[in-house]
Amino acid sequence: MGEFDLIERFFTRPAQAGYTAAVAVGIGDDCAILQPSPGMQLAISSDMLVAGRHFFTDTDPARLGHKALAVNLSDLAACGAEPLGFTLALALETIEARWLQAFSGGMLALAGQHHCPLVGGDTTKGPMTINITVFGQLPQGQALLRSGARPGDDLYVSGTIGEARAGLALLRGEWTLADAALRQHLCQRLEAPTPRLALGQRLRGIASAAMDLSDGLRGDLGHILKASGVGAHIDGVAVLATSPALWQALAAWPAQRQIAFALAGGDDYELLFTAAPAERAAIAAIGAALAVPVQRIGRIVAGHGITVVDGDGQPVPLDLPSFDHFG
Repeated sequence: MGEFDLIERFFTRPAQAGYTAAVAVGIGDDCAILQPSPGMQLAISSDMLVAGRHFFTDTDPARLGHKALAVNLSDLAACGAEPLGFTLALALETIEARWLQAFSGGMLALAGQHHCPLVGGDTTKGPMTINITVFGQLPQGQALLRSGARPGDDLYVSGTIGEARAGLALLRGEWTLADAALRQHLCQRLEAPTPRLALGQRLRGIASAAMDLSDGLRGDLGHILKASGVGAHIDGVAVLATSPALWQALAAWPAQRQIAFALAGGDDYELLFTAAPAERAAIAAIGAALAVPVQRIGRIVAGHGITVVDGDGQPVPLDLPSFDHFG
């Protein structure tokens, strides 16, 4: 099977199924042509996944296809954008039809859920690498950025924090869990994250700053604080409250270790955002309407740096680094 046969068989859909009005030209030409709606700006993001670095080589290919697109859609969610389409550059050591069928199926199923068609890309022979660029749109001047947090703002996270890192620990054999259902859930949180696109779009005009969580809450929060010129105070107990089942399973751990682990773990792909206290009711209503848990975990303060306290008000040492590709 050659390169163009691979594209035709696994990544091209009949009549360019799933294309929206925004896609003027899709797969088949040298460039895709996208047309944002009037009054909208483009939002563009790229992410690369490398075998052995970002995923295990024996990862279920359907889940891998899902995650490869999900981590890019999560970036669109963080700025409040709606998807228009994406490109895929894929390097493979060999062509395995069964693997490609599952991989493309997982990826394109998620694409269909969010009306984000595959509009182009490239394939080549080499160490397995997945590179996706995603395109979105949002109303002029309404992007959620990292630079808008102000002292007095509340600090929020969506979903659960620490579960993906716990799933990684299970797959690495760092510990075991007797609860098979919880184990499956934690591994799914690692391998098949849920991009919070609807939440990000609803937060436009409400959140003062936002980003998605990929490398760990502590490290990612640092990007918002640096861009906004502020500091943060975090309630560690509120962070743990996002996943009571996980921390009940690890109840033998001291509370400070649980908090530090949750803050340093990566691959959450949840939204971290700030908002004025006056927006609390609106944020609660949005979370309820979307059936997405949203937890207030602290506040933005004047100054610099991050302070974390446990349930007794004692400082939590932050000696676990967030993920760094070159660290």
